[in-house]
Amino acid sequence: MSPAETATAPARPAPAPVAWSRLLRSELRLVLGRRRNQVLLAGLALVPVLLGTVLWLTRDGALAGQGPSFVGQVTGNGLFLVVASLFLSLPFLLPLCIGIASGDAVAGEASAGTLRYLLVVPVPRTRLLTVKAVAALVFAAAAVLAVAVTGLVVGALYFGLHDVTLLSGGTVPVGEGVLRVAGIVAYVGLSLTGLVAVGLFFSTLTEVPVGAMAATVVVAIVSTVLDSLPQVSAIHGGLLTHHWFDFAELLRIQVDWGVLGGGLLVQVAWVALFGSLAWARFTTADVTS
Repeated sequence: MSPAETATAPARPAPAPVAWSRLLRSELRLVLGRRRNQVLLAGLALVPVLLGTVLWLTRDGALAGQGPSFVGQVTGNGLFLVVASLFLSLPFLLPLCIGIASGDAVAGEASAGTLRYLLVVPVPRTRLLTVKAVAALVFAAAAVLAVAVTGLVVGALYFGLHDVTLLSGGTVPVGEGVLRVAGIVAYVGLSLTGLVAVGLFFSTLTEVPVGAMAATVVVAIVSTVLDSLPQVSAIHGGLLTHHWFDFAELLRIQVDWGVLGGGLLVQVAWVALFGSLAWARFTTADVTS
């Protein structure tokens, strides 16, 4: 081959693992570096700060009687501030933040006009969708950790960390209590994976990010409303939000792992269903015209 031909020859594409890793790093920088998402994480981190400060100032269990008994136990053990903060954030704040991030995953690129350029590079659509999904899941994990880590730090500073009195009346050492709370954090994070898949699916349907975000949050709200109606109790077990608060099982002496496993299986089903719908839509949609 002549020097001229060498100079004009196209560069060899990077191996698939290298290209996938590069694309993922770029997407994570985009998602976690976006100012809006950083503000959302900061807002979530304020939940345990505000809750802990109110309880520390009142010292009378200001939220006692307004939820599970662990809310009223915060002043006696800072570990419960993590659980109480997750409990207060889970019905609306966490779904809202995750709906914003996952609903913007594909629709945001389409709205900005950058999606067609990504696919012209070319980037395989399945790889791109997978990277978008992983980045949305990472943000969901970051959202839960923002609440949990801040809650642990603030709880330790305000109330200290002590042996944990469980909901069933027994007491476990502080080390085991930390492990149980870590399990609660993990369960809450995994319980939000179905909502991420829903958001990703809606994000593939439109070029209007706000529409995908709103639709994702509406799904969580409708699921919660249906879960409160005894007339449709037959479908309660399969609803997206029905098992979200089953993390309380980890605060009992004898943990019912079947309850926790059943909740996670529901999330697997939602991820499989809406992940497949998102893939089918994204791989067949005309986004390059």
